Amino acid sequence: MRSEITIDLRALRHNVRRLLDALDGAELWAVVKTDGYGHGAADCAGAALRAGATGLCVATVGEGLELRAAFPEPRILVLGPAPDADVARARDAGLALTIADGRIPDDVEVHVKLDTGMGRWGLTELPAATRRVAGVMTHLATADSDPAFARLQVERFRAATEILPRSIVRHVANSAAVLRLPESKFDAARCGIAVYGLSPFGTEAAEDDLEPVLSWRSEVAQAKLLHSGESTGYGRRFVAARDTWIGIVPVGYGDGFRRDLTGTEVVVGESRARVVGVVSMNALAVELAGEVAPGTPVILVGGGVSLDAHARVAGTIGYELACGIGVSAGRSPRTVVGP
Repeated sequence: MRSEITIDLRALRHNVRRLLDALDGAELWAVVKTDGYGHGAADCAGAALRAGATGLCVATVGEGLELRAAFPEPRILVLGPAPDADVARARDAGLALTIADGRIPDDVEVHVKLDTGMGRWGLTELPAATRRVAGVMTHLATADSDPAFARLQVERFRAATEILPRSIVRHVANSAAVLRLPESKFDAARCGIAVYGLSPFGTEAAEDDLEPVLSWRSEVAQAKLLHSGESTGYGRRFVAARDTWIGIVPVGYGDGFRRDLTGTEVVVGESRARVVGVVSMNALAVELAGEVAPGTPVILVGGGVSLDAHARVAGTIGYELACGIGVSAGRSPRTVVGP
C-alpha cells in the first residue's frame, strides 16, 4: 500500500457540536460540496446530521441527487446555479435551489441570494416574494480576514431583509463568521471548512477547538545515503552539502501531495523531516537525521502535521489541499473510523 487516508468521523462530530455551541440556537447546515472537501460527502453528511446539523449544502444538483438517495429527509440546498434542465430533477428530489438572477421557478423550494459585497452570484435587491421562497441568504467575502467589511455586509443584509416574515429563513454566516462574528448568526449558518477541522483563518485548528478529520500516512520505501555533492530528484534541486541520509516516500503530486510542498515537514518514525528536492508524480524525498529501515511510518497529515501548515508553505489554503487529496483518493485507500 503506497499510502492510506483516514477520515475520523468522531472528530467531525466534535467540530459540529463546537460550531453549534457558538451558534447558540441557530441551525447549522453542513457544506459537503466537492465530495465533502475531499473527505467523502456521504460519510461526512451522515456524521454531521447525527451531531445536530439540520441541513446539507452542495454545489450542484448532481451532488444533491447523490446525497438525497442516502438522506431522504433533511433540507439539501444547492448553492451553485442550476441550469433549466436540472430544475425538474431538483423538484422531483425535493432539493432547494439558490436563486441569484431573479427567476424563481415554480414548485421547487428556493433561497434568494443577495450580493452584499462578494461580487459574484446574487441580486442587488430582493425580488417580489412567492410562496416558494423559503430563505434569503448572502455570502461573506472577508469573515476570515477583514471583519469590518464582513460586518458591513451583515448590516446591508439585515437592512434589506428586516421586513421579511419570520417564516423565511435568513442565513449568512460561514465557518469564520460563526467563530468570530456572532452578529452574523441569524437563523442558520452554512459551515464548511471548520466542520472538517481545518481553520478558516489559516492558523492551527486547535486554536478554535477544532479537530482535523483527515489524516494521511505512508512509509519510507527506501533510505539511501547521498554523499556530498550528490543530488536527488529532477533538476538536481537538492544537492547534499555533506553526507546526508534521505528517505524516498511513494507519494507525489499524482496523489495530491503538490509540487510546491517542497520545504514542508512530515513525520518519519517519531522525528520531523523536511521534504527536499522536487516532488514528482509518484515520489517525494525527505531529509533524515540518519538511516531508517524501509517500512518506517511517515505521517503526511495528522499527528501534529496539519494541512494548514502545509498550505502556508505552498502559499495556498487548507481547503485546496484537502480537495486535491480527495480528487486523488482513488490511488490511496480511504478508511472511515468513528462512525
